[in-house]
Amino acid sequence: MTALIVVIVVVVILGLLVFAAAVKVAREYERGIVFRLGRLIPEPRGPGLFFLIPIVDRMVKVDLRTITLNIPPQEVITKDNVPARVNAVAYFRIIDPNAAIVQIENFMVATSQIAQTTLRSVLGQHLLDELLSERDKINTILQEIIDEQTAPWGIKVSIVEVKDVEIPSGMQRAMARQAEAERERRAKVINAEGEFQASERLRDAAAVMSQEPIAIQLRYLQTLLEIGSANATTIVFPAPIDLIAPLLERAVKSDSK
Repeated sequence: MTALIVVIVVVVILGLLVFAAAVKVAREYERGIVFRLGRLIPEPRGPGLFFLIPIVDRMVKVDLRTITLNIPPQEVITKDNVPARVNAVAYFRIIDPNAAIVQIENFMVATSQIAQTTLRSVLGQHLLDELLSERDKINTILQEIIDEQTAPWGIKVSIVEVKDVEIPSGMQRAMARQAEAERERRAKVINAEGEFQASERLRDAAAVMSQEPIAIQLRYLQTLLEIGSANATTIVFPAPIDLIAPLLERAVKSDSK
C-alpha cells in the first residue's frame, strides 16, 4: 500500500512537471517561435495561452515592442576633412518574428553594427556645414539605408536621429569667428541699405522743397524750435540769406539817403 502511494505521488509530480512544461503564456507584445524536433513551425504562437509538446518542442520568445538602440560615438571624417565625433539613436521593431530568429544569430548586435558602419559611411559623404544644418535630411538617409539592410531579418527601422556632434576646439573657435564676421557683414549691409533709403527720401524732400520755397522756411522754423528746446548755453543762430536780404537792402538805402 505504501509503495502504491509513492508511485501515485511520483506520477502526479511527473504529470505536473509535464503540464508545466507544456503550458506556455505569451503577453500581448510577445510571440513564441516554436521548433519541433529542430524544424520551424511557420505560425508563431501567442499572445495568450498555448501548449507545447514536452521534449519535442522548443520555444524562443520574441518581443514585438519598439526597441531603442543607442549607437556608440563614432569617429568620422567629413567630406571637407574635418574630424568629428558623432553618436545617434535608432528605433526599430520586429515585424517578422520567424526571420528575426532564423535569418540572423543575434539581431540586436547585427542591427547595432549595421547602424555604426552606416553612420560612418553616410556622414563621411557630407560637409560639416551639412552635418550641422541639415540634420533632418541626414537622418532620413540613415533611416532608409539601415532599414533596407535589416529588412531581410524581419526588422523595421522607423527613426534614426543624430544626437551629438563633437568637433575639435580649434574648429569651434574658427566657426565662432566666422559667425561673428558674418554678423558684422550683415550689420554693415543693413546700415548701408538704411543710408541708401535715407538718401532717397532726402532727395525726394529736396525736390519738394525746391518747388515750394515756403517749405524751406517752415523747416527752418522747426529747426529753431528744436534748438531752443535743448539745454545748451550757447546757441548758434543760423540766418538764411534770403530772409535777411530785404533788411540789408533797406539799411543800404537809408545810409545812401
